[in-house]
Amino acid sequence: MAKIDDSVKKKVPELRFKGFTDEWEERKLGQYTKLITKGTTPKDKTGIGDVNFVKVENITNGKIYPINKIKQNEHDNYLKRSRLEEKDILFSIAGTLGRTAIVNKSILPANTNQALAIIRGYDFDTNFLITSLAGNVVKEYIRRNPTVGAQPNLSLEQVGNLLVNTPNAEEQQKIGSFFKQLDDTIALHQRKLDLLKEQKKGYLQKMFPKNGTKVPELRFAGFADDWEERKLSEGTSKIGDGLHGTPNYSDNGDVFFINGNNLVNGKIVITKETKLVTESNQSKDDKLLNTDTILMSINGTIGNLAWYNNERVMLGKSAAYLTVSNFDKKFIFSYLQTSTIKNYFLNNLTGTTIKNLGLKTIRDTTLFVPTLEEQQQIGEFFWTLEETIALHQRKLDLLKEQKKGFLQKMFV
Repeated sequence: MAKIDDSVKKKVPELRFKGFTDEWEERKLGQYTKLITKGTTPKDKTGIGDVNFVKVENITNGKIYPINKIKQNEHDNYLKRSRLEEKDILFSIAGTLGRTAIVNKSILPANTNQALAIIRGYDFDTNFLITSLAGNVVKEYIRRNPTVGAQPNLSLEQVGNLLVNTPNAEEQQKIGSFFKQLDDTIALHQRKLDLLKEQKKGYLQKMFPKNGTKVPELRFAGFADDWEERKLSEGTSKIGDGLHGTPNYSDNGDVFFINGNNLVNGKIVITKETKLVTESNQSKDDKLLNTDTILMSINGTIGNLAWYNNERVMLGKSAAYLTVSNFDKKFIFSYLQTSTIKNYFLNNLTGTTIKNLGLKTIRDTTLFVPTLEEQQQIGEFFWTLEETIALHQRKLDLLKEQKKGFLQKMFV
């Protein structure tokens, strides 16, 4: 690929494949497409039938995952206008704008509703067009027509008026093929990540006792004794929550003030909305964490966890901290993610309009605990699995960022 001199003011992208120098042409989608239509809502709402019915939520990362069904007679009559064909492009025009997918033969017969436009008989390379539509085309249209942004819907006329900056057919094909490969790689990594998460979910179900049992279904070799019933408070030196008052926020602060919504997938996530405070704002020593602890959301997304690793953070009232002492920390961190514990938390919330997980409920949580040696093996097993999942997540995030960068540089 070759970079383009920014000083040259032509309708060309910053980054191109070698051998291409011509300016791109601005095309109105409707003038280079034989048909742009959409479907409607089936009369039969049972979801029973032999024909796939595609909704916006069935499109993920450019792929169609049909889970809805309609009957053949509706497909052939009432919904005849929106019967899908191979190579149709589906384009979301309600709710989340700009989701795209190519209709493959494997999902046919299929139909769709009014939230998805059907683009058929287009004079573009297929992969180039769906990449364009999923990129800046919609954003640019909304920028030019700001009223669209207030109500996220596009009419078929507006879809036809979308402007697609377009190179010649050969360059379209190269760009489309490049992004197709990138999308396939992203999809592969997503499948691997999803599989790992499913494996973890399965292990959590099998490697901890279910309700009414004292041993798990799956154990490491050499362990056979019953697990001992204990309270969570028996293995923790402290269970507390964060600062109940409002700290003095400061742009010059040296500590991030976090709450339960900052605890995501076992990590502390600092966002642009996370505010800074100074260390002197703390009202109690335990609000500014100084030792390894387990953090838990106790308001909103109940039970979300994070492993604290000496980040400079102060805890707000919608999060709790657990200092594990007599149990293996990694074992407890995994145990708290099981459906048994989560269901216990959700069934014992306090409050009326706003539900909270009380500290007493956390302290009274019943666990079945094996020997420390077995705890350590289980804890390390899940810790390694967590790290593998985190590694795949980072790879996936990097690929998505790379795609975002290429979209910015390889399109006008």
